[in-house]
Amino acid sequence: MKKNVALVFAALLATQLLMAQLSEGVKMLNYDKQKTAKEVLQKVYDANSKDPQNIYWLGQAYLAGSGTVVTKEDLAAAKALYQKGLQEIGSDPFLLVGMGHLELLEGGDLNSAKQKFEQAITASTETKGKNKGKPNAAILSAIGRANADGASTMGDPIYAIDKLKQAGSIDLLNADIFINMGINYRKTGGENGGEAVKAFQEAIVRDPKSALANFQIGKIYLSQNNKEQFEQYFNSAIAADQTFPPVYYAYYSYYSNRDVSRAKEYLDKYLTYADKDPRNELFRADYLFRAGQYDESLAKTKELEAAVGLKTLPRLGVVYAYNYDRKGDSVQAKKYIDEFLQTAPALEIQPSDYELGIKIATKFPGTEALASSYVEKAVSMDTVKANKISLMSQAATAFGKSKAYKEQLYWLTKAADLKGKMSESDYYAITAASFNAKEYVQTMNFSKGYMAAFPDKPQPYSFFKRAAMAHSVDSALIIVQLNYLDSVYAAVDKEKNKKNIYVNEYFKLIYYVNRFNEIKKRPDFKVTTNGQKTPAVEEFLATCQKAIEVTDRMILLYPDAADENNKFAVEQKANIQKNIDYYSKPPGK
Repeated sequence: MKKNVALVFAALLATQLLMAQLSEGVKMLNYDKQKTAKEVLQKVYDANSKDPQNIYWLGQAYLAGSGTVVTKEDLAAAKALYQKGLQEIGSDPFLLVGMGHLELLEGGDLNSAKQKFEQAITASTETKGKNKGKPNAAILSAIGRANADGASTMGDPIYAIDKLKQAGSIDLLNADIFINMGINYRKTGGENGGEAVKAFQEAIVRDPKSALANFQIGKIYLSQNNKEQFEQYFNSAIAADQTFPPVYYAYYSYYSNRDVSRAKEYLDKYLTYADKDPRNELFRADYLFRAGQYDESLAKTKELEAAVGLKTLPRLGVVYAYNYDRKGDSVQAKKYIDEFLQTAPALEIQPSDYELGIKIATKFPGTEALASSYVEKAVSMDTVKANKISLMSQAATAFGKSKAYKEQLYWLTKAADLKGKMSESDYYAITAASFNAKEYVQTMNFSKGYMAAFPDKPQPYSFFKRAAMAHSVDSALIIVQLNYLDSVYAAVDKEKNKKNIYVNEYFKLIYYVNRFNEIKKRPDFKVTTNGQKTPAVEEFLATCQKAIEVTDRMILLYPDAADENNKFAVEQKANIQKNIDYYSKPPGK
């Protein structure tokens, strides 16, 4: 009897140990320690390969890949594992969810994946007890986890949120349900950031020691550039568990471009608690670059390339590009960043990588299309409006420096459309870019908006006039634009702008004088002895009259007879009037 009790106790102890190990493996997945998670979960699976949860979680470790990238090999390993389980133990709900998750990651049919999820729900619905007729909360949570994975375009987060709400009402203790819910809310867009925060906060209520839930809230505030709030939650994550690696990496990324010394402190902590992995060692090379130690950074990068290769660790190319760019070797920098951006898995690429690609590409004439394609991809990756605008503006600046003005104008226009309301510096930049791009009609249109928004600034009037002059060699068309400009000058402050108006009137005067002098030279310019005038003479007199009107406006601007501007206008008027008088009533024979 005692022997039987001992055997039962040993079996119970072994089961509890496996459950603890399984829980530890899941925790390592949440801590982005994929290497450790695979090792732990593999041991659990080896101890009992017929337990569906052991199979499910080892498959989840495969589907997590490196934490950044899921390779074809990772997907193949998960598929083989789940299919083997289905063959050996049948259509278990956990395995059905695992296969649905795999289908989403493979880019398969969403409805097909949902069918597997619904099949799992039906198969796991309780048949007795207090939850009779209700789905199994762990299965609903796993469905939420599947849809929370991957990019915002993967899965159906609305469907997942509904299932997770059901799970949360059934299981009143599991914090992971609400972590998955928060991630799904975040996938639906920035407008649901508040709902995501609420879900993560509920996870903290359920598990006050949840470093992951605090970290997820911090990430939302980080995306909003709310330093006070993201630091509060990041620090709460550290207080909950100081061995939680992702928070240290997030801090390192934040400070790497702001405070290199502080960034180094967080990097050291990250490397202390993260998996020992060449991917993490790459951050040392990244830090050395940011610290200005370019040769040391290159040496570390080459050491890692020799150990694992660019194919295994494609981000080595980014560090190479940064260093070569800073050292002035643009050719090498372009080689590495282009190769990375064109061959690396999508999940490896960050918006900042495209920014580097833009910066380097714009140094080479003829690569404007390539650089613009990088801008498009960087903007599409970022969900924050302010970040999109910043990316477009940075790209426009780079194009401007390389004198690719049409591309500069394109991205300034896109940024302006996204902003809605433009600042004075925005108006100046976009109007200057359109003028430099020789888009003169567009320049005049931008100038009109610039004048209306900032009437006291001289720049929009200058741009408008220069564009009008450059747009056409036909002075008559230029005069139409100058008349518009003078009307704006007069409406804003005629007295303050009278010098500018006078200069414009002078241009018109010269045009009309040249015009009537040209008419006068035409062979059909004749007045008969009986006073009959040819059409050319009538045109001449009409042009002279327009010139008189110009001089009258010039005199009104400077009415003081002692003023030189007045004297000039009066003298010109008198000369023109003599022409009118002579050819209006020419002397008889």
